Amino acid sequence: MSRQLLVPIDGSPLSMQALEFALEEYDDVSIVALHVLDPADPGYSTHTEVDVRNEPRHGSDEWYERADEEEERIFDDARELAADYDAALETERAVGDPAREIVDYAGDHGIDHVVIGSHGRTGATRLLIGSVAELVVRRSPVPVTVVRDETER
Repeated sequence: MSRQLLVPIDGSPLSMQALEFALEEYDDVSIVALHVLDPADPGYSTHTEVDVRNEPRHGSDEWYERADEEEERIFDDARELAADYDAALETERAVGDPAREIVDYAGDHGIDHVVIGSHGRTGATRLLIGSVAELVVRRSPVPVTVVRDETER
C-alpha cells in the first residue's frame, strides 16, 4: 500500500519549496497538495499581494470566485512542479483555520506524513504573527517535516 504525504500550499515560494522537497525526498508515496482558504483572510489565503481596497468585498460571492481563481492558479503551479518530477499530484481544498484544517485532513484521510514550509521566525515576530507550521507540528497525529526559510530570521 502506498504511503500518503500531505503538503499544504499557499502559492508562496516557501510552500512550493516544501512541495519540491517532498517530490525530491520521498519515493513511492502519493502526494496530496492541500490549500486552505481561511475566510478570515481578506487576501484569499494565497501568497499573492492583494490591495483589499481594489478587490471584491470580503466574503462576497465575487470574493469567493476570486479566491477560487487564485487557488486554481496555485494548483496549476503545483501540478507543473510535480510534472517536472514525473510525479502524480492530488489537489484538495479546505475552508477554515489553516492549522486546524491541515491537522484534521491528516487525521481524517489516512495521511502518513506532513511536509510544511515555515519561515523560521523567532522571538517577537513569531509571537505577533503566529505559526501555522508550529501549530501543525504540535497537534499533528502523524510525523511532520518542516522546511524552513532561514533568511526570514
